[in-house]
Amino acid sequence: MNKSSPMLEIKDLQVSINENQILKNLNLTVNKGEIHAIMGPNGSGKSTFSKVLAGHPAYSITNGQIIFKGSDILTLEPEERSHLGIFLAFQYPIEIPGVTNEDFLRLAYNAKQKFYNKPIVDPIEFLTIIHEKLNLINMSPLFLSRNINEGFSGGEKKRNEILQMILLNSELAILDETDSGLDIDALKTISLGINNFMNSSKSIVLITHYQRLLEYIKPTYVHVMQNGKIIKTGSAELAKKLEKKGYEWLK
Repeated sequence: MNKSSPMLEIKDLQVSINENQILKNLNLTVNKGEIHAIMGPNGSGKSTFSKVLAGHPAYSITNGQIIFKGSDILTLEPEERSHLGIFLAFQYPIEIPGVTNEDFLRLAYNAKQKFYNKPIVDPIEFLTIIHEKLNLINMSPLFLSRNINEGFSGGEKKRNEILQMILLNSELAILDETDSGLDIDALKTISLGINNFMNSSKSIVLITHYQRLLEYIKPTYVHVMQNGKIIKTGSAELAKKLEKKGYEWLK
């Protein structure tokens, strides 16, 4: 990818599930170093958009392109998109009994190493790598021996997602309502982890209902999605206006 080309280009994207059209001619350009917040009422297509970017198989793409780092990725499997640098943090991270965080994170890390023909790391080497990352999101090393998300609080589940993002060093992070269900302390911790991750060579698409997250993570642009398309784009001030006035005034 040359310096001037966008990280992500969405062109006239139309998406359906069970023959119901959800995204309707959606267009969006995200450059390196930018944070794009997407807001909108429930049912407007925000979570669908995040899943489609990550390659969820349940959705049918009936028109348009998803161009990531200059290449159309529509035909790529989710794991290929992940290796290329796309990360999706789930709104509702699932529990996986019987698999420890440490094993899961090491396997994910080594899968990416293998994709780029880099040496895989053994468990001892991995511990050195992961401990450094744990510090960035204020997580105890004891967390590594626990099963994935099993018995985790909402804040721990969300921190686990951010830990994965930091470990994989993804270039485009899609965060689907990472702030939902968090108290103010957890929100600050997760925001700190996201801000530590972000730099001029990365991009974030942040899906949120609430302006409060944007007090900690400053967006370059705020977009309003309604009925499957982006109907308004503005600065961080737009989020404050939505907080006060809701969405009705945009209709």
